[in-house]
Amino acid sequence: MIPMIDWLIFATLLLIVGAYGVLTSKNGIVVLMSIEIMLNASNVSLVTFAAYSSELHGFNDTMGQVITLASITVAAAEVAVGLAILLVLYKRYGTIDVTKMNFLRW
Repeated sequence: MIPMIDWLIFATLLLIVGAYGVLTSKNGIVVLMSIEIMLNASNVSLVTFAAYSSELHGFNDTMGQVITLASITVAAAEVAVGLAILLVLYKRYGTIDVTKMNFLRW
């Protein structure tokens, strides 16, 4: 079995890559993909903790997997809303540059 610290380092690297993509990209699709990478980092951590808690305590703890499935469902809804916003942005300005999103403010 792969050590727990390796999975947590992997999740941390995913989080860092996703945060870098959100902070540096102006393309809306790349920003959405970076947010999904950060959500997957949390999913990896949840599944890791669930797998290793069942190894430590001797019983099958599936709560991490259940929460991960709920997180994937929320991520799918987030992508649908994000793509709808990007479509409105493209229809209005002809670009998906997220710096043009100031029209959403009051």
